[in-house]
Amino acid sequence: MNRTLSLLALTGSLTVGALVGYDIRDRALNQGVPAVTSAQAATHTATSGEMVTALATTPAAETRARTESEANTVQVVKARQDGLVYISVTESDTGSAQAQLRERLQQQLPFDFGLPDEDEGGQAQTGTGSGFFVTSSGDIITNNHVVEGASEITVRLHGSTKTYPAKVVARAPDFDLALIRAEGLPQGAAKAIPLGDSEGLDVGLKAIAMGAPFGLDFSVSEGIISSLERTVRVGTKGVEQSVIQTDAAINPGNSGGPLLNSAGQVIGVNTQILTGGIGQSAGVGFAIPVNTVKKLLPQLQAGKGGQDAVIQTPSLGIQFAPVAALTDEQREQAKLPEQGALVAQVYPGSPAAAAGLRGSTVTTGANGQRTAANDGDVIVAVDGQPLTDAGDLPRTVINKQIGDTVTLTVQRAGKTREVKVKLAAFDLAAAQNQQP
Repeated sequence: MNRTLSLLALTGSLTVGALVGYDIRDRALNQGVPAVTSAQAATHTATSGEMVTALATTPAAETRARTESEANTVQVVKARQDGLVYISVTESDTGSAQAQLRERLQQQLPFDFGLPDEDEGGQAQTGTGSGFFVTSSGDIITNNHVVEGASEITVRLHGSTKTYPAKVVARAPDFDLALIRAEGLPQGAAKAIPLGDSEGLDVGLKAIAMGAPFGLDFSVSEGIISSLERTVRVGTKGVEQSVIQTDAAINPGNSGGPLLNSAGQVIGVNTQILTGGIGQSAGVGFAIPVNTVKKLLPQLQAGKGGQDAVIQTPSLGIQFAPVAALTDEQREQAKLPEQGALVAQVYPGSPAAAAGLRGSTVTTGANGQRTAANDGDVIVAVDGQPLTDAGDLPRTVINKQIGDTVTLTVQRAGKTREVKVKLAAFDLAAAQNQQP
């Protein structure tokens, strides 16, 4: 959406080093470009920049001067530009879903998704984002935060000013993904962009972002995959999930747009950025891996339409704390393992409660202060995989299906046992709000 997305503030300075020059006339000769004459050399001896100007007088010279990487980027952009979609949304009720979504995100997440501005006068609010075709019939993938709560959605295609209405087919809020479908498109107008494989990526590979940052239609930026080891809070549950980090410039309005590789395949959906406190890209952007899209796409396409067509994810219905956050002394006193998730609370009616998990005992002192004893269950493995990072617990659960059964390895009072939990949809936020 067309506002700042901020995870945290960064400060710093950038120093630009000098470029080492070389004899551009020798390079011109080696490439078969007509050499600069002595008369030209006399006129253009001040700077190498003037030499470049002299050489770039013919289209042939410009073509030969392109690097292999530049040529590839141009080819990818030309091949995929018609698969890009610009999205505009309207939310007419300031007290409805968008306002509720904004409030919920601000409570759960330390950044702004860039939702439409609030208008105290009750006027319609608007926002913009990006998306891309995944089918030739007009199915479009974008971010959930672009379209959630929208009363009207319109899309425009690359190179056109004509708008088309679009409807939500289904949303996956916990993964910040949504599928919308454009209506009335001319035959052949929807150019699907092929989906790649985010499992086969390497740090350092090219990344090309396309979208409409700040409402600037058809903007392209290029960088590399900076990291594949990042987890950030994604979706309305705020579960930390694996993302692709890139230094390709991503700004408000790029939300929902494609991140492409050098083969022109989608490898991610642009979703968040670090702004460095300046309200725009600081060279650290995040994209939802395309394999998440591929996994959810059949469910999204099977949606019945409308804002209520939501893919639900399961929840254990617990609060927990990482055992690793405790000191060695605290763990030894409580006889806790070195790693795992210490169950602090089990909510009534949750899958965890049905499986018999127990949280820590909470006592209230005379001064009204509540304290919790470390006597709850400790989950040390899920489906046989040790929890070296407690954050793996919600990441594993959210990627399961409702009705699946997970096997938790649990320690209590020094004894280890296995607990089978049948997963179900459980509104953890509502349960937390009901607590005193």
